[in-house]
Amino acid sequence: MKPKITLLLLALLGFTLLFSTTLTAQTSGDRVVVEESEDGFRLLVNGEPMIVNGMNWDYFPIGTNHSYSIWDQSPNIIRQALDNEMQLLQNMGVNAIRVYTGIPKHWIEYIYDNYGIYTMLNHAFGRYGVTVNGVWMENTEYSDEPVAELLLSEVTELANEYKGTRGLLLYLLGNENNYGLFWGGAETEDIPVEDRISTERARHMYRLFNEAALAMKEVDQDRPIAIANGDLLFLDLLVEYSPDIDIFGANVYRGVSFTDLFDRVKNEYNKPLLFTEFGADAFNVIKNEEDQACQAYYKHGNWREIYE
Repeated sequence: MKPKITLLLLALLGFTLLFSTTLTAQTSGDRVVVEESEDGFRLLVNGEPMIVNGMNWDYFPIGTNHSYSIWDQSPNIIRQALDNEMQLLQNMGVNAIRVYTGIPKHWIEYIYDNYGIYTMLNHAFGRYGVTVNGVWMENTEYSDEPVAELLLSEVTELANEYKGTRGLLLYLLGNENNYGLFWGGAETEDIPVEDRISTERARHMYRLFNEAALAMKEVDQDRPIAIANGDLLFLDLLVEYSPDIDIFGANVYRGVSFTDLFDRVKNEYNKPLLFTEFGADAFNVIKNEEDQACQAYYKHGNWREIYE
């Protein structure tokens, strides 16, 4: 799915519930690690456990579209927008936001220093196409050597640029890139099977994800590397080709229950789980109107399972 405002949370395998500690401004970048113990995984920030209560966040004033970027505006406009937005998020208990690349590092630090909110920096990793040698490739071919070189170069530069940034929680790669392997347009196609070409393309993609994680870790050992997968599609290939990803992130829209999600991630991949998207729309297509009660029903069911 395309990026949208929604909730996410780090669910600890082993079902251990940890509460976020008080966030205070640091003079330098934090040390963020994933720790595994007998009762599951913990996300540790400077040695203290943290559970992520976050939002996918972007800023589009009424009357603008995807071509608008808040980061191209004047410092005063950016500051006013951040002060308005981050105060709202802070008041509702948000401690982290998912933001795509483009945000300057000093604004990550501004958000953290003034509102105690961390940033998960998201590189799309070719999800929406790439330009290679001046040619636009709408559907990224991860087996293509120039594509691989370009993406690895971009994420390595990203780690170099943002290393040591106060308030940077983790690096996040992709956004349902596995769905992009076989969706030719906006409509959802059938889930691929073993003999579909998308399965072979997925092998190359997850292998490249792993190479990216290793390259970024050579530059910055203080931030985990996460992926934003589309649910559990190709989980077996992730297990085989992406062992060095630190956190398994997934966009999950299954209705009121996540069903077997927790068990499968724990038993098959054994990585901590980050919900990079989940929930339900506020608009009821059947009634052709807003339906917050229905949305609350699905959200409540999702959050209940997460905390359980």
